This record gives sequence, structure tokens and C-alpha cells, in this order.
Amino acid sequence: MRHVMTNFFIGFAEGWSLAKPYFKSEQKRVAWGLLGTVVALNLIQVGLNVVLTYWSADFFNAIQVYDVKTVLTLLYLPIVQIPNKGPMAGFAELVTVYVVIAVYATYLTQMLQIKWRQWLTIHYVENWLHDRAYYNISLSQAPSAVVDNPDQRISEDLNDFTNNTLSLGTDFITNVVTLFSFVFVLYSISGSITILGLKIPGYMLWVAVLYSLVGTGLTHLIGRRLVPLSFNQQKLEANFRFRLVRVRENPEGIALLHGETEEDAQLRSSFQFVRDNFWAIMRRTKVLNFFTISFSQIASIFPLVVTLPRYFAKQVGLGGLQQIQLVFGQVQGALSWFVTSYPNLVLLRATVSRLYGFREAMENARSMAAHGPIVSDGANELALKDLTLTLPDGRKLLDHAALQLKPGEPVIISGPSGSGKSTLFRAIAGVWPFGNGEIERPAGSLLFLPQKPYFPLGTLKRNLAYPMAVESLSDEEAVRALTVMGLEHLVPQLEESANWSLVLSGGEQQRLALARALLAKPDWLFLDEATSALDKSLAERIWTTLRTTLPNTTVVAISHHEAGSRHVSLVNGALEPAV
Repeated sequence: MRHVMTNFFIGFAEGWSLAKPYFKSEQKRVAWGLLGTVVALNLIQVGLNVVLTYWSADFFNAIQVYDVKTVLTLLYLPIVQIPNKGPMAGFAELVTVYVVIAVYATYLTQMLQIKWRQWLTIHYVENWLHDRAYYNISLSQAPSAVVDNPDQRISEDLNDFTNNTLSLGTDFITNVVTLFSFVFVLYSISGSITILGLKIPGYMLWVAVLYSLVGTGLTHLIGRRLVPLSFNQQKLEANFRFRLVRVRENPEGIALLHGETEEDAQLRSSFQFVRDNFWAIMRRTKVLNFFTISFSQIASIFPLVVTLPRYFAKQVGLGGLQQIQLVFGQVQGALSWFVTSYPNLVLLRATVSRLYGFREAMENARSMAAHGPIVSDGANELALKDLTLTLPDGRKLLDHAALQLKPGEPVIISGPSGSGKSTLFRAIAGVWPFGNGEIERPAGSLLFLPQKPYFPLGTLKRNLAYPMAVESLSDEEAVRALTVMGLEHLVPQLEESANWSLVLSGGEQQRLALARALLAKPDWLFLDEATSALDKSLAERIWTTLRTTLPNTTVVAISHHEAGSRHVSLVNGALEPAV
């Protein structure tokens, strides 16, 4: 039991920490206003339900004595005067008000949900991108520590969190108010019963409490294993979808290697995990449903069975019997909220765990950005001072290295595969958080082009302008840059949208990335194997184009090849002039 309570309080604390920022944000007035209105509308529904139980008692009492006039007036007239009781609203009016309240309660709940989800989505995306958290998360030493499928956590988990938190939260408040609204009614109308010489007043209330407590305990005992199963199901579904996306994004590589059989096996294996876990959920849900459905069905007849002795003793009429059944159902339903809401509570607990873990991972990843070599800008040259670079596991790639590169002097940095050339490229760019030392970067604009270019979804012109806004690039500039790079055949497709990483060949992709450099005209251009997909003659022509088109740009190229006016080799953790 202690473990259960601890887990409950941990889940509640994590959920509150996720929800609190929105209700303290710049939108707090709208948020609290909508939430208060939704709660108020749900409470009005509770009040109408109380009135309907008294209406039901009067209605069935009238049926019992064959009072046609009272039955009809209770159905159709706005206000009915009940003898010895006072006025009672008609059913048509009660239902009309109830429907309007219920519709707007749902509508405003959905309004609050989408506003809340929008705010959370914007902030999660910002936090994911800020300080390169998205990048540093992928650098974790332990694969198990890497957050799986952040896209799913932002798109689906945030939706589930806002939806279930609002529905369960308002439902819980409504049930609490329902309990306190009906508990005194049930106590007053249920009379008393004598057991073993002990007179128990309001006995139906105590029956409802005992019935609900037993149901709540058994529900949690049966269903508690659903929490880890639901958490795992979300992860496995996302993993399977990610594998499908990988096939969609890499059709040529798979086709050329005839990897269909292996991909089919991997997809089958991934879905096998989805299926097996879902079967485990089904088996546990089946057992839980046997109990909860039986519990609900028995609850519908249970108060009648318990009250029938008083009815047959003529201590209560048909209307009173009907009212006891309705009120008992409201009290027992409120007390059994945990039973009826258990599946959604399980889903919410799993969602909160995933979002809370994702938020912690982003915070840790952003803190990594403050580590690593000290990078400063504004120097007269590029200088590496006592620079040490390591991998996440601590293995050194560069050990107390020093290097000075003056502007206007093109440089090639080469070395064997795995020696750390690309890591040095990342460190100079200021994105590598492992190591120490100092990197002084020159004043002016710097542009870094990796070996594998990135192409966002959108038009070819947007890809050419990236990361600048597409509006900053004129058609004339775009055509000129493509033509200089030998991509004039792409000019008619400037305004076409496509997945350009699939449409373009490797060489075309690299030339399109280099066209970005022509447009940006940086003072320093850093290239990491940026012409590796080009043949030697085309690569030499591209180099010549860069030198003539960007005469004021200092090019620092990381390459296996020996070329350029100065050549620095990275071997055994040291930077040395090439021999």
C-alpha cells in the first residue's frame, strides 16, 4: 500500500509540475477563466441531477396512484405545484437547460484543451531546440538514456496529457460535488435498518461507501500492471512508426542493396513487440473488465434489492424506491470514480511519465551546452588553445592541441577516418560539449556545411535560402547560384515542394548546399567533406568556383584529400603541419 501511495503522489507531483506553468503563464487569466467556467457548468449539471431525482420521485409516485394530470403536467408544463411539497420544474424545461449546459461544458473544455496544448507545444518545441537540446540528447553515452521518439512526445503525448487531465480533473471535481450534494439526500431518504439489535440510520449511505471501497481496492489490485504496459505500448508504437519512416526516407539505399527482406524482417520484429505488449494489455484489461463491468451492472440493481424489504413493508412508495435507486447510483458512482476512470488514469500516468522524463532530458541536454571548450568570437584569427576533445565515453580525440589560422589563407585539415576531424568541425562550430580548452573564432560571419546536407520540407527555393527566410532570396539570386554550381536544370523547379533529400542525388545535394554558401557570402566557410560525393574533376571545378566567387572568404575544409595552400593533419590526437 505504501508503494501504491508513493507512486500516486509521485505521479500527481509530476503531473502538477507539467500543468502549473500554463496556469501561471501570460495566458493565466484566460486559462483560469475557462477552467472556472467549465467547472461551474459541471456543477450546475450536478444541481440539475439533484432536482431530477426529486422530479423522478414525484413522477413515479403520480404513476403509482394513477394521477394522469400530475404525470402530464410534470412532463410538459414549466412549473408544477406538487401537493404538500411545493413547486417543481417540468421535465421539458429541465432537459432543455441540461442539454445547453452540457453542450457548452464540452465546447469550452475543448477550447481550453486546444489553447493549453498550443501553449505547451510551443514551449516544448522551443525548449527542445534551445541550446541545441535536440542535438545534445542524441549524444548521450548510454543508449538507454537517449529519449525515444521526441516527436511523438510533443505531438501525441501533449495531446493526451491535456485531454485526459482536463476530462479526469473536471470529472473528479464533479464527482466530489456530486458526492456532497447527494450524500445527505441518500442519508435522509434511506431510513434506518436494525442489524443484530443495532439500529443503523441512513444505512444505504454506508452500503454505498462499503460497496465503493471494495470495488476501488479490487480495481487497483487487478489493474495496476496496466501502467507499465501502457507506457511501453506508447514507446513500441512510436518505434514501429519510426522504422516505417526510415524506409520511406531511404528508398534508394534499400533498393540498391536489395534490403527489402531485411527491412521486412525488422518491421515484422518491431511490430511483434507492439503486438505482444498489446496482447498483455488485452489480457490484463479483460480481467479488469470482468470485474468493473460486473461491478457496474450489480450497482444498477443493488440498491433496489437492498431497499425492496422497506418497499414491501410499505415504508416507502414506488417514487421513493426510484429516488433511492437514482441517488444511490449518484453516490456510489462518485465514490467509485477511481473504478470507472481507471483505464484513463493508467494512460495519464504513462503519459505524465513520458513527458516528465522528456522535460528532464531536455533540461540536462541544455545544461550540456554550458560545458565543453570555451568558444569566443571577435578575434583576428581562428585560434585553438590547449584544446582537448573527447567522445561521450571519455575517449580523447584531440589532446591539448594548438592551431592558428589567419584570414585569407585556405586550409585543408585531413586525417584518417575516426581521428576526430568532424568532431573538431563541431567544436569550432560551438556545438560539441565534451572536452576543454579554448577556441577563439574570428570576427565576421561564419558558415558551417556538414558532409550530409540538411533539407527542410518545402520548395527548392526555401532549401536554397535555408537557414535564412525564403523571402530574403530573390529569384535572380537563386537562379545565379544554381547556375554557378551546375544545377541550372533545377531552375524550373524552384517553386516546387518535395522531399529534396530523396529527389536529388548525393552530388546535387552537396552542390545545392554549396550554393547556399555563395548566397550567404560568409567571411569564413567551414566545410566537412563537402565535396565527397563529387568526382575529382567536378570537385576541383567547384573549388575553383568558390575561390573566384568568394574571394574574400577564408575556406577551412576538412577532407581526406591533400589540397590547398596549407595542409594540417590530425593524427593521434594532435594537429600537425602536413609533411
